[in-house]
Amino acid sequence: MDRTGIYYWKCDRAAAFHGTSDYEKDQSDITAALDRELSERFGSSFSDLMPGLGQGNHRTFKAKLDGKDVFIRTEDGVERDDYLAVEAAATEKVAALGVPVPRTLAYDCSRIRVPFAWQIIEFFPYGDLNFLVKRGELDWSAVAPQIGRAIAAWQEVRPDGFGLFSAEAAKRGEGLKGLHGSFAEYYRLNLAKHLNFLVDNAFIDSAYAARIVEAIEARAKLLDLERGVLVHKDIAVWNILGTADEAKCYIDWDDCIAGDPMDDLSLMGVTAEGPETRLIVEAYGKARALPPDAEPRFWLCWLRNMIFKSVIRVGAGYFKKFGDGFFLIGGGKDGSDLESVTRRKLEQALVALEKGLGFDAI
Repeated sequence: MDRTGIYYWKCDRAAAFHGTSDYEKDQSDITAALDRELSERFGSSFSDLMPGLGQGNHRTFKAKLDGKDVFIRTEDGVERDDYLAVEAAATEKVAALGVPVPRTLAYDCSRIRVPFAWQIIEFFPYGDLNFLVKRGELDWSAVAPQIGRAIAAWQEVRPDGFGLFSAEAAKRGEGLKGLHGSFAEYYRLNLAKHLNFLVDNAFIDSAYAARIVEAIEARAKLLDLERGVLVHKDIAVWNILGTADEAKCYIDWDDCIAGDPMDDLSLMGVTAEGPETRLIVEAYGKARALPPDAEPRFWLCWLRNMIFKSVIRVGAGYFKKFGDGFFLIGGGKDGSDLESVTRRKLEQALVALEKGLGFDAI
């Protein structure tokens, strides 16, 4: 089923925040059904299923298929979402460009034999870069330029339409088809709903929400894109596997969209700090020409991304986490620090947009 009416899945789905706050929940029920299903489907070539360590909205597992390690994700929400089909189509295109991504080996969204969708993808034997960041071991001077070049590379994929893609089209083998006719339509989708949520939950007040809308509308013409590019839409150090000096694999493409070239760059700014983000933007600019009005478009994307991320963090209770074992919380910090960072980065984007600041304000 298509994600019609969805700006970002985790906060706009019918079962909002499903899987975002209960990652430690026992998953033995899914494990048994999954083991039975894949054993019947693949026979003796499938073995050694065990729970994974993911903290996202999917249940994750490791196993062996044809003697090789594989990674498995399941989607058990009430919406019967089929976006795993989109992810398979997107990563196939990105892999063809030479960007290291886990390719989909098999998936089934039918829910005929088990009450959830599942996906088997390639396994990369590396931890995520977030682990290294928390320990102060990531060499940003080496890795940031690699990230910038990778983002530039996957923007070679220029899908039809804008926003989230049609899963129905992907399952029919028609590739990546955006569900919206314009980027402006997608950008504004659920914007009022998200701002109202933040006001209702006392994260911002109504005057601040009005200020955000005014800043966006003052630069609304920048949303009129002729054609979108492939956007990961959740690019961050926890979705990049690698070593202290090398990004080895870009994972979790299940939120990808067709959007603005500045979107993924802004997302790195949302989750990294200024010096690192500037290195990423600089490397991107050397690999691909920056578009016209790149700087205000960068801040427009940053602002919209901070809005939906604030909704998720408030709604899923992330600010109430107590330790840095949670992926979004920095080393030695807690949920209150995440709240401070979230507020700071929301204000940073808003001020930059209002004052017409450039990349030097990152």
